[in-house]
Amino acid sequence: MILFPAVDIQNGQAVRLKRGVAADSTVFSADPVAAARSWQDKGALWLHVVDLDGAFQGVPASCDIIRRICAALTIPVQLGGGIRDETAAKAYLDAGVRRLIIGTMALEDPEAFARLCRRFPGHIGVSLDADQGRLKTRGWIADSGLSVDEVLPRLARDGASFVVYTDIERDGMQTGVAFDALSKLARMSPIPLIAAGGVATLADVQKLYPLSRHTRLQGAISGRALYEGTLDLTEAMRWIHAQQDEHAP
Repeated sequence: MILFPAVDIQNGQAVRLKRGVAADSTVFSADPVAAARSWQDKGALWLHVVDLDGAFQGVPASCDIIRRICAALTIPVQLGGGIRDETAAKAYLDAGVRRLIIGTMALEDPEAFARLCRRFPGHIGVSLDADQGRLKTRGWIADSGLSVDEVLPRLARDGASFVVYTDIERDGMQTGVAFDALSKLARMSPIPLIAAGGVATLADVQKLYPLSRHTRLQGAISGRALYEGTLDLTEAMRWIHAQQDEHAP
């Protein structure tokens, strides 16, 4: 199980939103590169980055910062936010991003998404962001009219390598994970799943961990909880490694 620290970029700063609302943000660092480096120093195996301005504007908005983050780290970076064509995707992969997370294009333009997966096999995932079971697009402000169950099989056929599932109601709220929904999704998903939204304490990590052993759950993303200290990355990584050592053959 991988624990992904999140660095969300807005106006050149590392922030966290509540329920994806652009105006409800908390600045945690004026230097996203320094924030990224700190998570690597604390033992992160991957970094999750979101270009919030790109997500809301529909075009990449933090390219230089993301390029500098990739150059500063030795761990891989996955990125979402505003990636809606092949040109943007290629630019980010050339800049050092390992995996791209596509939201709006995947739901609104299936043919373009399938072409993207074919062009960059193994590098394309999907962000499924749900509010009361309905999927949102365009920075979580537009209702797609679709549910996870309806689109996941098609996304897997199109070539998605993984999926990030976010419960919008819980995102940034530190209210715990939507375990029942995640458990169901992890068991039905034909591709690896990453949980996001509500991962607030070590207890949340401990509750999710068994799913990583028996389903397609690959890991969990946490942001505000790590910045505010309700979840300690080093402690959580140590606990995960202990479980893996205990179950090693």
